[in-house]
Amino acid sequence: MLHRHVELFIGGGTVVNLETLLAELDALTAIGVDTKRVKISDRAHIVFPYHVVSERASEHARGAQAIGTTGRGIGPAYVDRVARTGIRFVDLADETSLTAKIRERLARHPLDAGDIDGDDLVAQTLRASKRLAAHVVDGVAYIHERLASGKRVLLEGAQGALLDVGYGTYPYVTSSHTIAGGACTGLGIGPTAIGRVVGVAKAYCTRVGAGPFPSELHDERGERLRRQGAEFGTVTGRPRRCGWFDAVAGRYSVAINGLTSAVLTKLDVLTGFERVGIVTGYRLHGKSVGFTRADASGLEIEVETLPGWSEPIEACRRIADLPAPARAYVARVEQLLGVALDLVSVGRERTQLAQ
Repeated sequence: MLHRHVELFIGGGTVVNLETLLAELDALTAIGVDTKRVKISDRAHIVFPYHVVSERASEHARGAQAIGTTGRGIGPAYVDRVARTGIRFVDLADETSLTAKIRERLARHPLDAGDIDGDDLVAQTLRASKRLAAHVVDGVAYIHERLASGKRVLLEGAQGALLDVGYGTYPYVTSSHTIAGGACTGLGIGPTAIGRVVGVAKAYCTRVGAGPFPSELHDERGERLRRQGAEFGTVTGRPRRCGWFDAVAGRYSVAINGLTSAVLTKLDVLTGFERVGIVTGYRLHGKSVGFTRADASGLEIEVETLPGWSEPIEACRRIADLPAPARAYVARVEQLLGVALDLVSVGRERTQLAQ
């Protein structure tokens, strides 16, 4: 939004909280940003307060088996979408129909009496619909008009590949398709419109919430990665679990995303480790297995240990300028992934990229 020539478009594959969206638009307007450039697909679904209540109640009921969701109502909103009971941005245009749908959906959700006032929710939604009316567009027509005119389109999704609802570490996943193919279904474009698929991976692994994590470090090394990498959840602030780079998970991600190349980030976080590890294989009952068995009981991991480096690397702008052990680490990751590494980040600033 801070680049005035850029148009922003929220695709039909998303679920959106109206109040959160309006708050962000207001915050941008307050600092002088023209928010007329923000458009929302008429096919995007709406996250309502009853989705939030439902998700938090579900997580609480799971107890020790909680998935570790953000509690923002995303999962239940996608459930409604698949159940064909969701409310979309296109519905905001018809006040009578919208009111009836909200009351019907509110009655359908298993909430305690008095949790949400139906009249208040209807009034709140109608106010939001009036404010957002100018932002809602025919999403398919909008994106295809931009593509046809030759505009450069950058597609941004949420979450990582292994949180994909179909191909991630189910059930510890999000509720949508986060792999590269999800870009097509989320925007209503065909795969022939995609030119390159560049994967982005940290130089080590992290995870927020529950779920399998074979390369996780439960000792001082994991704490050190968390501390040096400032590994805390973007939305919730929860401390991330940390571990060595998992090449098994990496190769799996390359395959399911059809990567043409990759970018390795936060290599600088590994600076100062005497030895750094890479998980190169999984074994179960003595046999080699793939990533789909990451949650198997009795899984053993094969760890390859490489020399670390102590020299600061933040000023490097070429991979060839990295210390020899760092270059060897990058080369080994590239070899294990099976795709070229276009860039390696060596610091927090966007200029701190080595190629």
